[in-house]
Amino acid sequence: MWLEDINLGSYRQIFKEHGVNGEYLEGMSMFTTEQILRFIRQCHMKWGDFITLCKELRRIKGQQKVHRPWWAPPCLSVVFVKVAKRNRQSRIVSLKLEQ
Repeated sequence: MWLEDINLGSYRQIFKEHGVNGEYLEGMSMFTTEQILRFIRQCHMKWGDFITLCKELRRIKGQQKVHRPWWAPPCLSVVFVKVAKRNRQSRIVSLKLEQ
């Protein structure tokens, strides 16, 4: 699993116990600060591990291919792909730490 690849394999069991799956992680981009803090406490995560998880989710989302909808004419495919990429990137979980 990719958690081992980013040295977060120790959270696999905790994620499983709390029902954290791909769909849940996808929805994290809409989490409020309270929900993020609850997730971190619930999974006993360290801040650094949470940031690593967010960076990996961002990387994974960036690699996903975007295709034009089947109903869109080919001449508009560039427009649909650009908008879809921009929308997806805006939903990505990102933490900005103020110094």
